[in-house]
Amino acid sequence: MPESRKIIMTFLGAFMTVATISASCYFSSVELNRSKYQVWGVDVSNYQGLIDWHKLEEQDISFAFIKATEGSSHVDESARRNLEKIAETGIKKSAYHFFSFDSSGETQAENYISVVGREEIDIPPVIDIEYYADKQSNKPDRKEAEKILRPLLENLEEYYGVKPIIYATFPVYLRYVRENFSDYPLWIRSVNIEPDLMDWKFWQYCDKGELYGYSGEEKYIDLNVYNGTVEQFLSEFP
Repeated sequence: MPESRKIIMTFLGAFMTVATISASCYFSSVELNRSKYQVWGVDVSNYQGLIDWHKLEEQDISFAFIKATEGSSHVDESARRNLEKIAETGIKKSAYHFFSFDSSGETQAENYISVVGREEIDIPPVIDIEYYADKQSNKPDRKEAEKILRPLLENLEEYYGVKPIIYATFPVYLRYVRENFSDYPLWIRSVNIEPDLMDWKFWQYCDKGELYGYSGEEKYIDLNVYNGTVEQFLSEFP
């Protein structure tokens, strides 16, 4: 097969894969614009169960965020297995920490650092900030949240040598992140509208994606894109 035809067939295969995995999402692959968003990824936790990372890689997945820890003591049951197995692939990876409004930033940082080694992630560590339990109706005070979040971010930056990424929904971003933490890379969740009026690094555009290669109690998997070209992604996360 001529080289030019191979390239075309490879591109069409990748496009059809993305069209398939995005079928159950609000945004279709056409709406997302394949030429604009070239790098695709997932985020996972113990809910996805046993994951075959090679199979996800076959489906044009280039990066993944793996749940590692939560609060000051919880460790995701699949964190260690996922970090070890994904290392056998070419998928770029990070691990995320579910932020607690109810415990100190210092102890939360210690929890994360105890689980995720410096050399185990290619993409900066992630702090996932979202409402849980009754926090939606009883929103934590901004200043009190900052007292927890700032040392958590600073301790992780000191240990890993890079600024952590902050994951947030629009409401959480506006309340806790925009004013005092906008200098941190942003991973924004938005499953209904494209976040084109803000500066983001990653976008979780779908929470109802379906891929093959995992067997947990959760049938869906979250889908994400990187805000840049393939070349920019590989340069930023070599």
